[in-house]
Amino acid sequence: MKNNPSLKGLLIALVVFIGAFAIYNFFLAKKNYYLVDNPTPNTYYFKINNGSEGIISAGQFVQVDLNKGKNSIKVFDQNKKMLYDSAFKVKKVRGLLNIAHKDYYINDQYYGYNLKKDSLLLALDKTKIDGKDYYGGAKHFNKLYTDDFYFNVDEDYDQLIKNIQKVESRSKIFRKEDYLNYYKEYYKF
Repeated sequence: MKNNPSLKGLLIALVVFIGAFAIYNFFLAKKNYYLVDNPTPNTYYFKINNGSEGIISAGQFVQVDLNKGKNSIKVFDQNKKMLYDSAFKVKKVRGLLNIAHKDYYINDQYYGYNLKKDSLLLALDKTKIDGKDYYGGAKHFNKLYTDDFYFNVDEDYDQLIKNIQKVESRSKIFRKEDYLNYYKEYYKF
């Protein structure tokens, strides 16, 4: 077999492409999944789409499989007494089931060059939590299901986003206590 430089170049390019794809998928790609979250001190049992029974303990979150479109959930207390039976619609590739109907806040964090955090914060709406105003326009949420965010309760914001030519934002859903801690640390009032 002759030494063919074109074939060698093609094989090297193919190996580099497969390596880059593997690195992206295993280390850099954001995983899409759905969570059931329980910020309360109670234990709950649940069944999604009449599937197997799941259990979620106090302060825990559990990944679940959901279908795009209409889904159903049955939620039971620690004595397996039914609390409610409900349906919800899944539109996106990640979401949060709030089976305890507790308070969550969806906050936008802004990235970009020449970002003036203080003036941006004052320009956004205020959110009232426990009688106190918080700047930044976080949206209050306490319904059963939402997929109106980018980062879930178990994820952190990106520390740095490169190559942003303008101001952009990423949204994250927080439990109430986690949002208050984030607010104190991030804005340092």
